[in-house]
Amino acid sequence: MASAAPESSPAPEAGTRVRNAAFAATGSPYFSSVLALMALVVVLSNIGATKGVTFGPIVTDGGFFLFPLAYILGDVVSEVYGFKAARRAIITTFALSAFATLCFWIVIALPAAEWYDGQEALAATLGPVWQIVAASLLGFAVGQLLNSYVLVRMKAHFGEKALVGRLLGSTGVGEFADTLIFCSIAAPVIGISDAPTFANYVIVGFLYKTAVEVLFVPVTTAVIAWFKRREPSYAAAS
Repeated sequence: MASAAPESSPAPEAGTRVRNAAFAATGSPYFSSVLALMALVVVLSNIGATKGVTFGPIVTDGGFFLFPLAYILGDVVSEVYGFKAARRAIITTFALSAFATLCFWIVIALPAAEWYDGQEALAATLGPVWQIVAASLLGFAVGQLLNSYVLVRMKAHFGEKALVGRLLGSTGVGEFADTLIFCSIAAPVIGISDAPTFANYVIVGFLYKTAVEVLFVPVTTAVIAWFKRREPSYAAAS
């Protein structure tokens, strides 16, 4: 039938192909939804990270359960939409994080009403966020870019095969760089000042984030498959 011709000759704005790797176009509501969720997760994790948390000998922060989700979403963006889309998502996410920090600073600086008694608690909770954002900006940007780069490069070599291996390999590289940079800047903010506790913070953070991503690999692969099936431009590029 004549209707089959457009599928074999996708329009220029459709998905792209690099060697064995196919990627979807970013001009769809699916990409914008993932981008919005990714930004929300990072902003909330920045706030949660201002609180030091301990589980017995384990030292972490209040954003520990949120931040791995950002990497899972980053894997979805990298695998389905490619490195350029992931880079744009990272830049957008941290621009929004910086804007959120500016808003917190303005709220704290505004003169408090006579009957408002939460100013000190507000400043203590949201005041250090700019330092956490700086740590998150450097750590997450470097980690996510490495994670995305490794994932896409492996995809160019293996094509659609070995998705689990690509996810695990890119995660190890990205999470280590992210955790080391983030913890180095964030540790003083949450009260970590000695070397053993800092080492605990880094090691636990890396192992935890990596373990969460490993445990969520079935979920990540299912989500990626869902996006690939529903993105017409990905099918066209494939």
